[in-house]
Amino acid sequence: MKNRGYKVTIQKFDPYLNVDPGTMNPYEHGEVFVTDDGAETDLDLGHYERFIDENLTKNSSITMGRIYKEVIEKERRGDYLGKTVQVIPHVTNQIKEKIYGFENTDTDIVITEIGGTVGDIEGLSIIEAIRQVGLEKNPEDVLYIHVTLLPYISGSNEIKSKPTQHSVKELQSLGIKPDILVCRTEMDIPDNIKEKLSLFCNVRKTSVIQNKTASCLYEVPLMLEKEGLAREVCNHLKLDNYVPDNSKWQEMIDNIKSIDDKNVVNIAIVGKYVKLEDSYISVIESLHHAGFANKVNVKVHLIDSEKITRDNVEEKLKGIDGVIVPGGFGNRGIEGMIETIKYVRENKIPFLGICLGMQMAVVEFARDVLNLKDANSTEFNEKTENPVIHIMEEQKNVKKKGGTMRLGAYPCIIKNGTLASKLYKSEQISERHRHRFEYNNDYRERLEQAGLVVSGTSPDGNLVEMVELKDHPYFIAGQFHPELKSRPNRPAPLFVGLVGACKKDK
Repeated sequence: MKNRGYKVTIQKFDPYLNVDPGTMNPYEHGEVFVTDDGAETDLDLGHYERFIDENLTKNSSITMGRIYKEVIEKERRGDYLGKTVQVIPHVTNQIKEKIYGFENTDTDIVITEIGGTVGDIEGLSIIEAIRQVGLEKNPEDVLYIHVTLLPYISGSNEIKSKPTQHSVKELQSLGIKPDILVCRTEMDIPDNIKEKLSLFCNVRKTSVIQNKTASCLYEVPLMLEKEGLAREVCNHLKLDNYVPDNSKWQEMIDNIKSIDDKNVVNIAIVGKYVKLEDSYISVIESLHHAGFANKVNVKVHLIDSEKITRDNVEEKLKGIDGVIVPGGFGNRGIEGMIETIKYVRENKIPFLGICLGMQMAVVEFARDVLNLKDANSTEFNEKTENPVIHIMEEQKNVKKKGGTMRLGAYPCIIKNGTLASKLYKSEQISERHRHRFEYNNDYRERLEQAGLVVSGTSPDGNLVEMVELKDHPYFIAGQFHPELKSRPNRPAPLFVGLVGACKKDK
């Protein structure tokens, strides 16, 4: 739709009762994606931004916890004039307010994803709200797309349509008739199955869209275009711009597919949440984007930092071309990260530190180069005599969890002549943050004199944003999360540099 000239935005409703995913364990819900305006959101927003190349906002990620919180706050203020507060109309109106919030903007099309599964008790009020949207707006302005799974039974070599029939029946019982079915499948959907779904689910056969597993994630939009999804959307919404310009996206896919399978670099993500790949999904995708730019395939290895020691670090990193130490909270696995950073620093292995990864790079350097053996972050040891990483002064008295974080986009001034300057090709950049603890300026002069270059700071020079080493093939770290702004056709510079350095070593 964007390639047809329309201004598109996406939002997601999640039915769970957390106000946002910010305090959720990554094993529960994968990574927490952060927007420019500092919203802590569902990881799906990362996928949205990577595909539509639009910076989303706090209004793009809404949980039922947030909806209920806002309704209760309104009731406490007396906004409902003493009326009995109920799911219908008060909760459903609050949900609709989030959807209608885009009406007086330059947005042409709002894609609203409803998380969860049809019939989930937590999501029923969202389903009811979007039913009302269909009633309140013109029929040609509202389109319902139902994404469903068609299981393949290998034993009998058949695709089963019954689960989809039941799902649609459940949706219809809640007052919503899907206009389009997007069917996730491992196999091509035979014509007779499409006809069956059309008949029993009350949709046109042309509106039964096959969504087959693709070899490359970023090929999916072109595949759905070929299957006719956008055609059906244009027909239903009575949109005039019928012909898209997908040439640049097609060119990108062609370039990705032209990469020689033998060109591989192995990069390790040494972190504490490695049991669930989604915990580092933006980092992994950013590595693939950097691979596209360098014309190599990036093979990602997730390594548990808790299991790394001084004795086994060499064995754990055997065959690895480059290392990322990503963000995280809490002291579990910290010493393993420090051992990893010491090893890559001394053995000249390309390294990128992200947020906690930068903080641990500073700790490691202070311990091993400045010989401050107890150097630490006050997050892990409040009594350390050498707190090279500490909490921001103005926030020391803020006890509420989540209330002390630097969240969202902040500007960074880059020092000329540094690796950072070479990578970003700009004096000022903006990157997204999600952290509480900062580089302690009391140690800045000593660390710089010993060789840990400060290559990026806040505009006032007070906050250290980036550090790097000169005599190293690639050693750089940032307080921010560069992975959050990486796109397949516009990869994050720090990742491009890392993969490029790994490629050079081979």
